[in-house]
Amino acid sequence: MAAAPGVRAARGRHRRAPRAPGGVRGGGPYGEGEALRDTGRRPLWQEEPAARRRMADPVRTAAVRAVIIVALTLIQAMIAFLGTLAGTWLAFPAVICSIASTVVATWAVLDVWVTRQVWTQRYGVQSRPSSTARQLRRERRRARREERRSGDAVR
Repeated sequence: MAAAPGVRAARGRHRRAPRAPGGVRGGGPYGEGEALRDTGRRPLWQEEPAARRRMADPVRTAAVRAVIIVALTLIQAMIAFLGTLAGTWLAFPAVICSIASTVVATWAVLDVWVTRQVWTQRYGVQSRPSSTARQLRRERRRARREERRSGDAVR
């Protein structure tokens, strides 16, 4: 028989975990409940607010792409260098590919910079009602209204 919508069955895997000796749920034979109990000590991991804002998604994507390309370029350059030292036939094609990869890696790093600049230009400036410019405009409007009202009262 099915349970009513929004009500979970009281059988099988939906049962609540038994209480540990200290009153904490989830206590097992190895003392897992002990870790959950408040001991008065400082926690091992403590969340701190980020020092910087998170990078925008397009900028982060470009940065990851650039890091991967630069890493592959460094590996390719190392292969070219070691191939040159060993005197193998693979050295010359590897050097040519390394030069091409260096151009691509430079392009990828410039792409991160340009993407960041474009994103900042499009979405970086946030207009908020509490901004200084709006406050000044509001005060000027209020002063103009009062001038008009005082001018109407004199006539």
